[in-house]
Amino acid sequence: MPLYIVRQDITKMKCDAIVNAANSTLLGGGGVDGCIHRVAGAKLLEECKTLGGCKTGDAKITKGYNLPCKYVIHTVGPIWSGGMKGEELLLTSCYNRSLELALESGCESVAFPLISSGAYGYPKDEALQVATSAIKNFLEKNDLEVYLVVYDKKAYQISAELYADVSAYVDDNYVDEKGAYNNYRRCSSVNRLDDYPRKSTFDGQRTRSKSVAIDTENDLISLLSRLDDNFAVTLFKLIDAKKMDEVECYKKANVSKQTWYKILNDESYRPSKNTILAFAIALKLSLEETERLLATVGFTLSSSSKFDVIIEYFILRGEYDIHKINETLFKFDQVCLGV
Repeated sequence: MPLYIVRQDITKMKCDAIVNAANSTLLGGGGVDGCIHRVAGAKLLEECKTLGGCKTGDAKITKGYNLPCKYVIHTVGPIWSGGMKGEELLLTSCYNRSLELALESGCESVAFPLISSGAYGYPKDEALQVATSAIKNFLEKNDLEVYLVVYDKKAYQISAELYADVSAYVDDNYVDEKGAYNNYRRCSSVNRLDDYPRKSTFDGQRTRSKSVAIDTENDLISLLSRLDDNFAVTLFKLIDAKKMDEVECYKKANVSKQTWYKILNDESYRPSKNTILAFAIALKLSLEETERLLATVGFTLSSSSKFDVIIEYFILRGEYDIHKINETLFKFDQVCLGV
C-alpha cells in the first residue's frame, strides 16, 4: 500500500486511525494533541486517564469518539536535544509502534502528523526523513494505506540544497502555457488498450507473458522501440526485463493494490499519466524509456508542466527514490506520484 503526503487538518481525515503527537501523560496539550482532544470530546480524555501515560517512542490506542476515525493512536515523540540522545531511534520507534498498533487493530488506513516537528523542536527536514524512511520500510512488508498529513506548507521542509537545485532546474526548463506550444514534446504514435491480456483472479501475481529477447540486459530502448503493445503488456515485459518481482514493482511505484488489480484484470482500465510515471520511477527508466512508456497510452512529457519538469529533473540525475520525489513535488504544490 502507498504513502501519501497531503495538506489537511488531521482531525478531518477519514481514516481507520489517526496518530496523535501526544505528551507522556496522554492527557492533552497544545498543537495537534490539543486539536485532537477538542474535536474528539471529553470521552477521549476519560479513556486516556485509564492508560497510565506513555513512554517516549511508544504508542497506545483509544477510540476515536467524535472524530471521523475509529481509533486514535497516541505516540510520544522525542524532544530534540541536538540529535545526540537517541532522538532518531525514538522517533523511528514512534512510527513503528503506531503502525504495529494500527495493524493489530485491523486498520487498513492511518494518518500521521509530522511527529516531534512542532514544539518538540525536531528539525522538520530531518523529521520528514525519519518519517518517510520508517513508513517506507514498514510498507515493504505490510499492507496499509498511510497518509502523512501536513497542515500547511510552511510546516513542511525538504533540504534547502535540494529545493534550490530543483527551483533552478524548473526556472531553466519550465515554459508557461503561453510559450508552451513550440516546446511541447509530441508523441510520435498513440497506442490504445485494444489487445489487453486476459488474466486470472488477483493473487498479487499475473500469468507471465512470454519473455521478449533484448540485445543486452539494459537495452530497454531496443525493447520498447519494437513493441506495439498497450501499457499493461509493455509494463509486464519491462518488469521481466528488469528481473523485478511484480509486487515489489507496484510497491516501489507507490500505487495501491486496487490500482494494481485494475492493471491486472480490467481490460477497460486506462492508467493516468501519474500512474505511468510512478511505474517509470519504480523501474528506473531513462528519460527516453519513460517517454516511450507514456506513449503507449498517448501521453508525453511537457515543458509546460512543472510536474513533468520536476520528474525529468530526477530521472536525468538517476535519482529514483519515489518518496524523495514526492516530498519535492509536494513542496512545489504538485500532486504526488501514485496518488
